[in-house]
Amino acid sequence: MTFIAYYWFWLQVNAPEVADETLTGKRETPSLKSTANAVSTSNNKSKKKKKKKSKEGSSRTDKHETPLDVSFDTLSLASSHQSGPSKSKSENAKVREDLVKQSTPSILLVDPKYLNVENELRRIFGSKVVNSFEKSNQSSSSRQVRGGRRGNHHIRKTVLISPSDHWPRWDGSLSMEFLETKDGYHYFRYAHSSSYDQAQRAFEAAQAIHDLNGVASVLLYHPYHLDSLITMADYFKFVGEHQMSADVIAKCLYALECAWHPMFTPLLGNCQLKFSHDSNKPLFKALFTHMKNMDRRGCNRSALEVCKLLLAFDSDDPMGAMFCLDYFALRAGEYAWLERFSEDYRSDTSLWLFPNFSYSLAVCRFYLEREESSHNTCLDTTKASSADLMNQALMLHPSVLKKLVAKVPLKDQAWTNILKNSFFLSDQIGIPTLDHLINIYVERNYLIWRLPDLQKLLRNGALLVIETMEHNRSDAKDWACVRKEAFSSDKNEYGHLLVQDFSDTVQTLPPDNLQNFMVDMREAAQIGGQFANPPAGGHAPAPRDVANRNPLAVLFESLLPWVNYGAAEDGVVDENQVNGQGQDNEDH
Repeated sequence: MTFIAYYWFWLQVNAPEVADETLTGKRETPSLKSTANAVSTSNNKSKKKKKKKSKEGSSRTDKHETPLDVSFDTLSLASSHQSGPSKSKSENAKVREDLVKQSTPSILLVDPKYLNVENELRRIFGSKVVNSFEKSNQSSSSRQVRGGRRGNHHIRKTVLISPSDHWPRWDGSLSMEFLETKDGYHYFRYAHSSSYDQAQRAFEAAQAIHDLNGVASVLLYHPYHLDSLITMADYFKFVGEHQMSADVIAKCLYALECAWHPMFTPLLGNCQLKFSHDSNKPLFKALFTHMKNMDRRGCNRSALEVCKLLLAFDSDDPMGAMFCLDYFALRAGEYAWLERFSEDYRSDTSLWLFPNFSYSLAVCRFYLEREESSHNTCLDTTKASSADLMNQALMLHPSVLKKLVAKVPLKDQAWTNILKNSFFLSDQIGIPTLDHLINIYVERNYLIWRLPDLQKLLRNGALLVIETMEHNRSDAKDWACVRKEAFSSDKNEYGHLLVQDFSDTVQTLPPDNLQNFMVDMREAAQIGGQFANPPAGGHAPAPRDVANRNPLAVLFESLLPWVNYGAAEDGVVDENQVNGQGQDNEDH
């Protein structure tokens, strides 16, 4: 385990103590939280009253309802007198329209029981295996925290993750603002407190000099600073500490959920958190990483629910959830839901034009046909067959076949003969957007095509396309026109989505490149770990002064690859100065 990992462990042991001390006597209850508690208390009291009054006659109930109806009538009359009859009618019609939109069930409804990873692990491996694993983790965590003082505070139960008992108390540094209601959707935005802004400035200062040690120090006094948590999670992932990375992301999601507004109902698919607001961006980054962590553990249904959240929070889909939604649905066996999603999500039913949905809908129909035949039910003749959908996908996106053959890989001689045909000869379409989306699809979904039944479906479809091309070459021109019209831009409209973000492989960085770790993670991954953004001016960070410092602290600091103490020829080095030149050549 690296030095940063040990330092992070020390922070986890002492952070609750430090955080509790900073909160002593200064903690204020947020107004939103008190409002929510008041509402819940009044609701509980009203429920008890209703149970008592249910035994009485209906005439008494009418007496209680009459003043309420009168008050509503009075309010409506008052509004009509103030704004005129025409305006009140239009406003009432708009309210009714919004209510109708909200009452219709969203295709992106999230089932909270599937958000819990432990529940899916129990379904996969059994309760005994998971319970024994959890006991071993609890015993190890109790040994780790034994050196520090446990925080005597209540850990809130959350929906997105299961918080750990040794996490520090929620400091209330985040909140959520309600912005507006538009077209049946409620719009929100995260807001920062003054203490959070102070932590943000400290984080940006550490980021400017690539000081990951400084980022970890921010978390000592502000344990729920989002950017610092995400940075530490990225670091642990790149050095191979995947479990620690997942724990940090869970801690980040815990903080984000604790700040939710009382009106924020994300599981219903009617709330929007636009990515354009900077304060909302950590939620998208944390959820996307959390989804990938679930996929790595084999919890595809849980990953599907998180993917729904990502798509529901911002219809512009800044993280590209649309391009892995089909993969998780197929892996989780949600074939009927995926087919319904492709029909209901967009009124113009244009999802089939995307490469991932074009092929995944054929796979989806293939499994639905198998289920219908196994239950001896009549096949749905109103829908196209899986063979027709596969034929359509191959005609629309023929370059997918060659990429799949190379990626899966498919080494049978039949595939070699198929790829000799001129229609499947090229692996590029020539449309930047489409070529990029095809690369994402192949990188994300290639594992599905390792199943023999699906390989047979793909091979039969390719042979049918070749036979069709021999008799009628005009079909190829027609499908080329469809591609050109659907993806008409000369620029890559999805260039912000990196293919590596949809890959199963984890990018690792050699120790020498960790000096520039905090420059631009996405740009670093895009060029395969070779960083193109050196520090300003192309020079290494300024040497640090070690005079009058603790030698042991300097020794540990020298293990960090981005720390520079200067070379011997820069000046005379006394006996108390630690030279970082020799440390650069060691294996960290």
